[in-house]
Amino acid sequence: MTIATEIIPPQAPPPAEARPYSLSRFFGSLFMGVWLAVFAGLAWYVYSGFDQEKFWKYVPRIVSGLPVTLELVGISIIVGAILSIPIAYARMSGSLILSRIAYAYVYFFRGTPLIAQLYLIYYGLGSFKNAFEAVDLWWFFREAFYCALLSFSFNTAAYQAEILRGAIESVPRGQTEACDALGLQRHHAFWKVILPQALIVALRPYGNEIILMTKASAIVSIVTVFDVMGWTRRAYSFTYDFQMYLWAAVLYLLIVEVLRHVWNWIERRLTKHLKR
Repeated sequence: MTIATEIIPPQAPPPAEARPYSLSRFFGSLFMGVWLAVFAGLAWYVYSGFDQEKFWKYVPRIVSGLPVTLELVGISIIVGAILSIPIAYARMSGSLILSRIAYAYVYFFRGTPLIAQLYLIYYGLGSFKNAFEAVDLWWFFREAFYCALLSFSFNTAAYQAEILRGAIESVPRGQTEACDALGLQRHHAFWKVILPQALIVALRPYGNEIILMTKASAIVSIVTVFDVMGWTRRAYSFTYDFQMYLWAAVLYLLIVEVLRHVWNWIERRLTKHLKR
């Protein structure tokens, strides 16, 4: 007995169900339209009011603050990374005293504004001038740049400690058990097995922290540090033209884009063995 079979050609998928035009879609479209109109108006204003003489006079001065910004962010990130290792270790330790002290440190520096921490160090510690002169440390605390560097390092150390702690705790418990089975000492297992795996997990959060610190560095201009924003404020005080801040925003955007691409390249290089 022969059964005839007929090959059914592939059928087109059913048409997507039409979404009703709801009130939320109306307000969403209205919101986007308002933002597009504002952006278009701002772009037209900048284009029509562009002053070439001001641009070539003040933009090089704004760019001259870039080395100060990069130096401040770079050194604070490195110092914060060094400080974050013992802080993260204390947070994970079995000692109640160490754990509480590290928790209090992280809680304070993550829970208070960075600008308040900067004021506490620059203005607060500045009131102890005689004490610092007695121990020959006033040369450090009288400089706004060093105070900003100290406050930024303490702040990012708290964030990096939590990033590192979360990354270490994400490493499977079996890795530690395998190290114990092989007879590796705890510190060797940590530095050679656990920490390299944790750093791969922490790569993306570290990149985000660097970008956030780069943008937050603009607040040092209020304590007379002439970084990018410091020179921008100075240029605005001469011209009263808000385009100075627009050009500074474009410069910060370029810095962030360069950092993002560099960090993506580093991540691709370090995680190449994890891709199939």
